[in-house]
Amino acid sequence: MKKERTPKKPHEQYRLRTRMIHGSFATGRWDYDHHVVPPQSSSATYRLSSVHRGAQGFVELATPESRRAPIYIYDRLDEPTRGMLEENLAVAEGGEVAVAFATGMAAISAALGILTSAGDRIVAHRVLYGCTHSLMTNWLPRYNIHTDFCDLTKPGSLTKVATKQCRVVYFETPVNPTMELIDLRATREEVDKLNAGRAEAEKIRIVVDNTFATPYCQRPLEHGVDLVLHSLTKDIGGFGTETGGAVIGPSSYFNHLMLYRKDFGGVLSPKNAWPILVYGLPTLAARMVNQQKCAMHVADFLTHQTKVAKVIYPGLPNFCQRELARRQMTTADGAFAPGNMLYFELKGKDGETKGATDAAERFVDYIAEKAYTVTLAVSLGQIKTLIENPFSMTHAMVPEDEKLRNGMKPGGIRLSLGLEDWHDITADLSDALAVV
Repeated sequence: MKKERTPKKPHEQYRLRTRMIHGSFATGRWDYDHHVVPPQSSSATYRLSSVHRGAQGFVELATPESRRAPIYIYDRLDEPTRGMLEENLAVAEGGEVAVAFATGMAAISAALGILTSAGDRIVAHRVLYGCTHSLMTNWLPRYNIHTDFCDLTKPGSLTKVATKQCRVVYFETPVNPTMELIDLRATREEVDKLNAGRAEAEKIRIVVDNTFATPYCQRPLEHGVDLVLHSLTKDIGGFGTETGGAVIGPSSYFNHLMLYRKDFGGVLSPKNAWPILVYGLPTLAARMVNQQKCAMHVADFLTHQTKVAKVIYPGLPNFCQRELARRQMTTADGAFAPGNMLYFELKGKDGETKGATDAAERFVDYIAEKAYTVTLAVSLGQIKTLIENPFSMTHAMVPEDEKLRNGMKPGGIRLSLGLEDWHDITADLSDALAVV
C-alpha cells in the first residue's frame, strides 16, 4: 500500500516564497511522489477504459478540482501538467482555483466573456495595455458589449459612469505603462454600494490585471477583487521562452472558465506550462527581490539626470501615490514590494512635444544599437532588462489624442528591470542620455 506523505504543518502555514517552489504537498493531478521535478505530459488524447468513464469525464470537466485525479479525455479539456501549474498559481494568488490559457489576452477575453453578455457594459480605467484597449473598443462592441472609460484613480468617478447595465469594472494596477495605482479596497467599497439592491446576476464584478505587480508584490483577491488575471509570459514565466495567461479566483467561476476554454480553444499547452511550473513560478520571489532592488537604483539614477523630465516608480520617495503603494504593494509577509517596472519621460527642446518625441527615438535607438545590458523589445518581466516606447509601440492602437489626454507622452519610456548589475544598466543609460 502506498504511504501518503503527511507533513507536520499544513502548507498554508509556510511562507509564500516557499509555497511558490513546492506548491501543494500532494496533488490529485498526478502521482509523481518519486519525482523531485514534476514530469511533463505530452499526449493530445487519453485512453478511456469504458464509455461510462468517458461520459463521467465530460460531466466532471467543469467541476472544481477534487484531490483525486480528474478523468483526462483530451488536452484542450484538461491535462495534468497544466493542472499542477493551475494549482500552484491559485496558491500564489490566494485564490481557490486558477484556469490557464494560451496567452494573457486569451485569459482577459475569457474573464470578460464569462461575465458579460450582449447589452452589458464594462467600466475600465482610462489607460490600459494597448491590446486590451483594442479588445474593448474594436471587438467586444461587435457583440453589443461596450466599455465606458474613466479615471479610476479619482474617488467617485466609477459611480458617475457606471450604468445599470454595467457588469464589470476592469483595470490594471500598476497601470501599463504610466504606473498609476488604483486603490483596490476603495474600488471594492464603491462597487459594493453600486451592487446594493441588485440581483445576483446583475452585480458588478471587479477584474484586475495583476501582471505588473505579480503575486509576489500584490494579491488583489485579498483586497476584495473578484477575478485576477496574469500574462504568464511576463514575470511569472520570467525567462521569455513561453507565452501563457491565467484567470484566478473563487471556485464559483471555475465551471464557466473551463467551458469557455473548451469551446473557444485558447488553452495553454503542457509544453508551455511545464517550464512555467518548474522554472518560472518557483523562482519568482528570488528574481523579484533582486529585480526591484535594481529598479530602485535605476529609478534613483534617472531622477538625477537633467535630460529626464519625470520618473514614475512606486518605490521612489516622491511617488505621488506613495501611501497607497506602501499599503497595497506588499509581499505576503507585509514587506513593501514596488516591483521591477518603471516609466520615465525625456525632455524635449524648450519642452516641446515634438522635441520629446525625437529625444525618445534617439535615446531608444542608441540603446538598441550600442547598449549591452538593455534590450529594445516589447514584453516585460524577463531576466534581461527590456526597454520600449509605449506611445509608438505597445499602445500604438490607442488613438493619439486619447493617449495625450490620458497622460501618455510621446517621450515616455517603459523600462522592465532584469537581473543585470545595476551599475552596468545605469552606465548604458547614461551613454544613451548623452546623445539626446
